[in-house]
Amino acid sequence: MAEQGTRIRRTRSVCPVCLRQIPAERVLRDGAMYLEKRCPEHGDFSAVVWRGREDFQGWIGGLPEIGEGENRNCPAACGLCPEHKRDTCCVLLEITDRCDLRCRYCFADNRYIRDPPLETVKAWLRDLAVPGKTLVQLSGGEPTVREDLPEIIACAKEAGCRYVQLNTNGVRLAEEEGYAERLAAAGLSFVFLQFDGTNDDVWTAMRGRPMAELKERAIENCGKSRLGVTLVPTLVPGINIAEIGPILRYAIRRSPTVRGVHFQPVSYMGRIPALPRDEDRFTLDELIAELLRQSDGLIQGENIAPSSCDHPLCGFHGDFVVMPDGSLMPLTHRQTAGEGCCCGTPSADPAALNRQFVGKRWERRDKDGPEGTDMSDMSQFLDRVLKYGFTVTAMAFQDAGNLDIERLRQCSLHVYREGRIIPFCARYLTPLE
Repeated sequence: MAEQGTRIRRTRSVCPVCLRQIPAERVLRDGAMYLEKRCPEHGDFSAVVWRGREDFQGWIGGLPEIGEGENRNCPAACGLCPEHKRDTCCVLLEITDRCDLRCRYCFADNRYIRDPPLETVKAWLRDLAVPGKTLVQLSGGEPTVREDLPEIIACAKEAGCRYVQLNTNGVRLAEEEGYAERLAAAGLSFVFLQFDGTNDDVWTAMRGRPMAELKERAIENCGKSRLGVTLVPTLVPGINIAEIGPILRYAIRRSPTVRGVHFQPVSYMGRIPALPRDEDRFTLDELIAELLRQSDGLIQGENIAPSSCDHPLCGFHGDFVVMPDGSLMPLTHRQTAGEGCCCGTPSADPAALNRQFVGKRWERRDKDGPEGTDMSDMSQFLDRVLKYGFTVTAMAFQDAGNLDIERLRQCSLHVYREGRIIPFCARYLTPLE
């Protein structure tokens, strides 16, 4: 076990080697917060979870500790269990294990390649859809390797999914003329585009090939088809942390096609089987600090609020409007964000509110026409919010080294797996040696 520190909070975790549930503690040491745990068989483990760039207690608020008898079967028996604290905001559906890249960093370790038949996928969609509500994210693998993807999208809409999101590397969107238009015509709502940097040095390190020009074409083709795009960077120390500001400015310049940036600090699952060192981790509070520093005043700390849909340590959100001069008008103010997730309505279902928030912001719903610039005019202001709404969000996924069941039981990003609904970090949990 690491050197002694101040014990702050009890929780539960898993052994990184055998994945059995074990007691854990959050421990404050030298200004940073660590998750510490001991497996009777495999020994002591420690992982940094917060480096003191933000006030930890102020960020997480007054959430209660896990009780002694709560969630004792988590995550092994997850499905969801009755003790899970959140409904589903977004449900991820894996429609293929195939991919046209072999990325160094990927949460999916697809050793057993499968391509479920179309009729099976359709049955899954009918099973998971709650008509008029569901946000389904089509994922994999790389969904665009399936020739029947437009038909899958159409089936998702027919099943009643309110939003259909595509999680993609963008290769086919860039290279095949008219492909984005076909997906939009089938009913695709918006695109989650892998986007790790603005230069090919980053792309080569992260994805094994130069991709800057390809990503640009993918965004342009989505824009022609009026598909909103959210850029999704995986942030890895030593590779692309300095790209946070450039990615933000790149995205702003491509509004209204680009609807925001969704940052994801690297988590060690899937293809990364080794237990990481603390210097290999990039914590949520470090991301906030770098975002504020690298944005050069575009974003202020008060405009970034902790998630209250998922656990506060899982992510943050900021809602903005891109102004004609390229600045960001903030719509989120941390001190008034409340306990009702992004929409600030405490009595409502946080997962439903978050789904409504991302749906409204990430889907292109604006109409062509003259643009007003008088923001004191309510009609012109609302038109600009509709067309140039822009989100800055983050999700810090957990791996076997830092998994905290207090966080996991509040997850609203779920994976559909053959009739079961599983929290994302439980679905992709990988033993680390």
